Amino acid sequence: MAKLNSIADLKKLRADLQAQAKAKTDKPLVNVSLATCSVASGGRDVMEAMKAEVASLGLDVNFMQSGCMTYCYAEPTVEITLPGKEPVVFGFVDTDKAKLLVQKYVKEGELLDGVIPVGYERVVL
Repeated sequence: MAKLNSIADLKKLRADLQAQAKAKTDKPLVNVSLATCSVASGGRDVMEAMKAEVASLGLDVNFMQSGCMTYCYAEPTVEITLPGKEPVVFGFVDTDKAKLLVQKYVKEGELLDGVIPVGYERVVL
């Protein structure tokens, strides 16, 4: 990161970061929990299956991984945020369901079974 020498530099950095954050909200965001319990349950395979399906369908999707989402009983878990909508968390996701989530929910907005009610609110800077 470049050294900030003035308030103007700081304001420019802030504007640039806000523009990047806004650009990310214009695309679906897929967040796969890759904490220890998720990795042990196949979370890495789920992430790779979803990325492959997104690529095969030619979709423009942002991916991220997170630590524990506190749904250890339902791992692997995937949180999907479609533009302009609240995040939806899906549990017990295997590679087949991962592909279906991309085909049905990410692409078409059609909910599938396995939704876990969330008790938090994501804050975007």
